[in-house]
Amino acid sequence: MNPSTALARVLVDELVRGGVTDAVVAPGSRSAPVALALADAERDGRLTLHVRIDERTAAFLALGLAKASGRPVPVLTTSGTATAHLHAAVLEADAAGVPLLALTADRPPELRGTGANQTIAQPGLYGGAVRAAVDVGVPEAGREQAQNRYWRSLVAKALLTARGGLSGDPGPVHLNLSFREPLLPEDADVRTTGPWSGRPDGSPWTDGSLPAPPRPADTGPQRTLVVVGDAPPALGRAAAELAGAQGWPVVAEPSSGAWAASVRGGALLLGVPGWLADHRPDRVLVVGRPTLSRPVSALLADPAVRVETVSAAPHWPDAGRSTTWVGGLPAAGAPAGAAWRAAWCAAAGRLGTAVDGVLDALPGLTAGMLARDLVAALPDGALLVLGSSTPVRDVDRLAVPRPELTVLANRGVAGIDGTVSTAVGAARVHGDRAFALLGDLTFLHDLQGLLVGEGEPRPDLTLVVPDNDGGGIFAQLEPGQPRYEAGYRRVFGTPHGRDLVAVAEALGWPAERVSSSADLRDAVAAGGPRVVVVRTDQRAEAELATRLRSAAAEALGGA
Repeated sequence: MNPSTALARVLVDELVRGGVTDAVVAPGSRSAPVALALADAERDGRLTLHVRIDERTAAFLALGLAKASGRPVPVLTTSGTATAHLHAAVLEADAAGVPLLALTADRPPELRGTGANQTIAQPGLYGGAVRAAVDVGVPEAGREQAQNRYWRSLVAKALLTARGGLSGDPGPVHLNLSFREPLLPEDADVRTTGPWSGRPDGSPWTDGSLPAPPRPADTGPQRTLVVVGDAPPALGRAAAELAGAQGWPVVAEPSSGAWAASVRGGALLLGVPGWLADHRPDRVLVVGRPTLSRPVSALLADPAVRVETVSAAPHWPDAGRSTTWVGGLPAAGAPAGAAWRAAWCAAAGRLGTAVDGVLDALPGLTAGMLARDLVAALPDGALLVLGSSTPVRDVDRLAVPRPELTVLANRGVAGIDGTVSTAVGAARVHGDRAFALLGDLTFLHDLQGLLVGEGEPRPDLTLVVPDNDGGGIFAQLEPGQPRYEAGYRRVFGTPHGRDLVAVAEALGWPAERVSSSADLRDAVAAGGPRVVVVRTDQRAEAELATRLRSAAAEALGGA
């Protein structure tokens, strides 16, 4: 076989041996050897191939597949600007610790810097956002055995690095693949035999992991609060189990893996100064990356609170620069007294009643009510993908945590881009019904994610879109200042004026508009693929935030 075909087939064979079950391809010429090798592997039942026409969509689809499965997922592009469209997903994978594998086809060195078509400087393109980057040498004839060992060991190392198997720090890896012509195979035999063989037993060329370090029993303060931000689900669940054994209350974000153990409305709870003054923890055990709540950030910056951060990675979240200790989860020690956790749970119960009272008194289906009611209406076992901006915050503050749901969100760098594609990818591997709650601008930002090509299966995914004709979160994040109101709608609200039902239908998705909680429940039960649009009002959402703060203070007896 020609050298380009040999590299492609060995690479794909070693990816499968290393545990890859899904791969994503965007079309192109220079990437043809690997694209055809992936198609052959799918034909032989070795992996599932996903094809998208847009590289950014492809990258976020791969991100969703990797987030939901926990396995490395490669995304393949051709050379040139196509490679740049992976960057946003690479940044998210870096910050969120997702094992994404960027495979970028490239011109050989003699064509770089010559003005050759579709050629840019691709080595090092993603900078420090990747755990490793390798400019793979051009395959050559006559060096079969040496290249086979090199390529297989390189792929095995890339997969180990992406999984964080040797560092505890999973994340994206970049392999830049240079190909000379001919790019197409001359033979139909896709086996990697003879000098191109892998391990005889079908195992990866190299495998391994570090043992978990021993953890001492916890001897910290009894008044401990566990704060779980966006985190790998296994770590979040382990934190929740530890908190349950120790009798510690938990404030967890929806995508933490620990949300089911969280007190309801923890961010609102911490935002009531009078109540917090009487229930301030002596220690906060931080797991994952807290990203949603200013009251949580303020607590972590409180010099009277000892902050300990759980992280196995060489970098750890420490937004307040307040961490006094970092390491793994401690082993369970002597549990705290029952009164400490009971006080938090009782307060959360009173707060939840107040929140429901405010929402139920509203005349229409606001985005906040939608978040609460959607979570309550989802079937057991469902996946829920939350868009950044308002939806994830509404679920965090207002919904009742449910143990029967899997909740994901792109909170690494918290961008709104690629959310539809992430949800589609996650839905493909979830194995049960899937839903996404995302704002109208988030929906419009990734319309390409709705474009599922011929022969590509459509997931059972229902996208629920609160439509307030623009971005409303800015009105909630900062106090209103009248002198800015004249320009607010244009530069922050960014109204789009589009009929989102018609937009979804134009891209081949059934869509409907609902206006009540009863209609929402019916739409949820109908199944996907489907887009459900709910008209809401930006100003009403800003007023709701003020009402909720007042209701929380009244329910907890503090100002």
